[in-house]
Amino acid sequence: MSRIRIDAVLVQAVIAGALSFAHLHDLAEAAGQDGWKAWAYPVSVDLLLVAAWRRMRTAADNRAAWAWFIIALAASLGANVATAGLLDLDEVPAWLRILVAGWPALAFLGGTLLVHAPATAPGEADSASVAAPLAAPAAEPVPDVTVERAPDPAPELPPASAADPGPVPVPAPVPAAVPPALLDHARKLADSHQATTGARIDAATLRARLGVPAPLADAITAQLA
Repeated sequence: MSRIRIDAVLVQAVIAGALSFAHLHDLAEAAGQDGWKAWAYPVSVDLLLVAAWRRMRTAADNRAAWAWFIIALAASLGANVATAGLLDLDEVPAWLRILVAGWPALAFLGGTLLVHAPATAPGEADSASVAAPLAAPAAEPVPDVTVERAPDPAPELPPASAADPGPVPVPAPVPAAVPPALLDHARKLADSHQATTGARIDAATLRARLGVPAPLADAITAQLA
């Protein structure tokens, strides 16, 4: 047969809660709240304490929870001190009657704000949404591309028997062959550069971004035009 263990902390909590409950009831009754209304005041104070304590344990920003917890604790401690002989319960001052009469509205306001307060502060969400577009785009890794350049054709020599050979023609430069993968990557860099700066990318910038020779960068720029 199992034994029922009596927890000393639980017994102490029951005694403290009962005494505080009785003090709040006596103070409310002395302030003009008779009948069931005097018994409702201790419940209201204790419920606000519990709501503030739960809010402090679950929310990151618990400044409001601390404020309402202190208000409810001050009401409980104030009733305990006031009923200890420091206050004449037969002649309760007018300001205390006003506080007791206004407590239900104050407790309802505090409980509503604690229950329906957002878990994340609006200022933090707004700052995070504003800072996200300002972040610089991450640089895309440049793939390893092997560039094969076509050999330049040998220039044709004029016939030796010609009396006046004239100027030697200079062969036109042959554009370097651009691999499709390198061209696609260059097109992405050009689109990103134009979206960021508003201007088309030039051959020098493209050459620096890709790390390719100048003729190949010129050929890529010509195909992107």
